[in-house]
Amino acid sequence: MQVNGARRIVIEPVTRVEGHGKVTIQLDEAGKVERARFHVVEFRGFERFILGRPYWELPVAVERLCGICPVSHHLCAAKAVDRIVGAEALTPTAEKMRRLMHYGQMLQSHALHFFYLASPDLLFGFDSDPLARNVLGVAAKHPGLARQGILMRKFGQEVIAATAGRRIHGTGAMPGGINKNLSLAERDALLRELPRVCEWAVASVKIARDYTLAHLALVGDFAAFPSNHLSLVRDDGAMDLYDGGLRAVDPEGRTIFDHVDPEGYLDHIVEEVRPWSYMKFPFLRALGPEHGWYRVGPLARLSACDFIPTPLAEAARREWKGVSGGKPSQLTMAYHWARMIELLHAVETIEELLNDPDLQGQDLVAPPGPRRREGIAVIEAPRGTLFHHYRVDENDLVTMANLIVSTTSNNEPINRAVCSVARQFLDGQEITEGLLNHVEVAIRAYDPCLSCATHALGQMPLLVQVLDATGQVVSSRTKEANE
Repeated sequence: MQVNGARRIVIEPVTRVEGHGKVTIQLDEAGKVERARFHVVEFRGFERFILGRPYWELPVAVERLCGICPVSHHLCAAKAVDRIVGAEALTPTAEKMRRLMHYGQMLQSHALHFFYLASPDLLFGFDSDPLARNVLGVAAKHPGLARQGILMRKFGQEVIAATAGRRIHGTGAMPGGINKNLSLAERDALLRELPRVCEWAVASVKIARDYTLAHLALVGDFAAFPSNHLSLVRDDGAMDLYDGGLRAVDPEGRTIFDHVDPEGYLDHIVEEVRPWSYMKFPFLRALGPEHGWYRVGPLARLSACDFIPTPLAEAARREWKGVSGGKPSQLTMAYHWARMIELLHAVETIEELLNDPDLQGQDLVAPPGPRRREGIAVIEAPRGTLFHHYRVDENDLVTMANLIVSTTSNNEPINRAVCSVARQFLDGQEITEGLLNHVEVAIRAYDPCLSCATHALGQMPLLVQVLDATGQVVSSRTKEANE
């Protein structure tokens, strides 16, 4: 709806993402987009909640940040606490059990996002009927695909339950190790499911690949822009989702820094605060706030690593990288293809780990070493690089906590994507639900986990209002949450 003097459009909440956020789009009197912003509007207080708590509570406390990616916070906090107790050199059983838990999390989270949240846009089109553009619509039109997504996620959750004790908010990791190994019965039950899950993972990569290649004209122009990329890599440059050193590359693939110990992250990353969002804006110190912002997550990980250490995923990565001529990808919609390649890598890694006899070992906890007052750890969560930083006092109580959640690092790129799409599709146009969904599609590509930063109760309708130059509402449209 185009009205003379219209000034502001509000999309609240952004739908089919984890958590609660909104978009504001500022128009001039001619209906041209002046500014567009993505807001996280509710306060995340975990960095304050845990102050004064004993450090050993951290792995099970901070995972309550989220019900979608609790394993990532559980393990990152556990790695930080390992440093506090001087036991970061884990036993083989503990190291591999934690990795198995983590790759189960990667599998279930990527399956959830692609099949439940993103696929309706890809299968039906950005402008399709919103009553059908959801997971129920996918189940009705593509029942085999929907079943595949559900069962893949279920398998990932079973891996988590076998390693963490339960599917959500488990207790498997503890200071210096784990509290259980993997029984032969648990191992064999998971191995029986693996061939089917691997077949589905290969098919999922093909779905995302085929969509991207068939829509390159759209993908190449939709919320695409040059950016830096940040991720963990192994010592040999391979992708490693559990541990490693920090690597940052520029849009051309040139190294900004490499193999940085996570304990030195503050020497390289600065967190900026802006008054209109509760989510911070990190940037690379060496490049400054204007040029130092960066992307994290599947797009960044495939762009920054030298190779993926499993054969099927590495072959897929090579083809994915070929689309950008071997350089880091700048195509926001290529996140989906990259995400499915990581899903396949997770399945391959789970298979390797399940066949490792160390998982049945009895040595679960490493002996403590010199006690430290500070612990810093980094892990690759499904949505990107996750930082946990804690300090404790002489009584073992937490005195400082700083978390850089994956979506926080993607804050500036998401804002740029929102602005790009708004200017491309909304300038001077009649406002429709389909056009507004284009903005949301750009946000969903990042798979933002706003539940790590927000808390909301009850029904949350989508409300769009158009205001005139004096701030008066001249038109509005509402879409209820259950539509």
